[in-house]
Amino acid sequence: MSKYDLGALVKPLCSWYEENKRELPWREDATPYHVWISEIMLQQTRIEAVMGYYAHFTAKLPNVKSLAEVPEDELLKLWEGLGYYNRARNLKKAAIQVMEQYEGELPADYEKLRGLAGIGNYTAGAIASIAYGIPAPAVDGNVLRVTMRFLNCDDDISKMSVRHQMEESIQSVIPEKMPGEFNQALMELGEVICIPNGMPLCDRCPLNDHCEGRAAGRQLQLPNKPEKKARRIEKKTILMLELQGRIGIRKRPADGLLAGMWEFPSLPDYRTKAALQKELEEMGLEIHALSKLPNGKHIFSHVEWHMRGYKVVLNQEPEQHIVPDLVFVKREDLERKYALPVAFHGFLQS
Repeated sequence: MSKYDLGALVKPLCSWYEENKRELPWREDATPYHVWISEIMLQQTRIEAVMGYYAHFTAKLPNVKSLAEVPEDELLKLWEGLGYYNRARNLKKAAIQVMEQYEGELPADYEKLRGLAGIGNYTAGAIASIAYGIPAPAVDGNVLRVTMRFLNCDDDISKMSVRHQMEESIQSVIPEKMPGEFNQALMELGEVICIPNGMPLCDRCPLNDHCEGRAAGRQLQLPNKPEKKARRIEKKTILMLELQGRIGIRKRPADGLLAGMWEFPSLPDYRTKAALQKELEEMGLEIHALSKLPNGKHIFSHVEWHMRGYKVVLNQEPEQHIVPDLVFVKREDLERKYALPVAFHGFLQS
């Protein structure tokens, strides 16, 4: 017997979804490829932010073959601004797997989908149920929030054992004839009604007569999850080096944060303008002009960058040992070809 009894939510949830589901581009043409791309983009990203990216991405890369063959720099440029760039890299890795193992078609099999790069239980369940009509659960944060409030359950949703038990419970009640609609209904309810970070819209919820969390007045206490650790703060001095109208960038390491993307050179900690000019001249840079740019800040999941920026106009290109791997590119090429993390975009506007 499943640990969580969710039988009472099935009928009202599905009826609500049928009447209230939003029109979204990946629902209009729910091919396996489109469902896959949309689900990866929607991980930790708002629907409103994804809409434009999805349209542009699928226009440029309309199928598995084009995704498998796209150069990485072009792929990252298409993804620029969405964040969590390993999602894009895993898309390409998985596309190559699909071309090599499944003749370019995503497999209509939950376990085989889980074997693809970047696809875990949730994404496999979403593709299987929405695109192929396979009754597989798709449990994400929205689903856990809805179900734990519905059950008035204090189980810690950060534990994999809890997630697996919820998958088993949903598997036991998922309608065999409409698994994709059911999974999307649970997700959608969590996105628009049983919302995070605020009071859910219980008066508009189809489950309000059955919701034990609402009856107990504990909506804001659920779901139960440990508090996030405070983000580490890193102070940086960002250098926008300019030479004859071109801007200096270099590629980040192949591993770690923002792996393989392009960046402006930086120095750890803050520098005053006078101290920076002296330091750069001592390094061997021939400076024509140096001016302060507006400060910048960017928040990642585990770290915050607090940045002071400077525009440094050079008389000549520095030797490679001074600023390794530096290349100077035209501004229009930087905006069109090179994937520059959003963290640096503010400095380009100055």
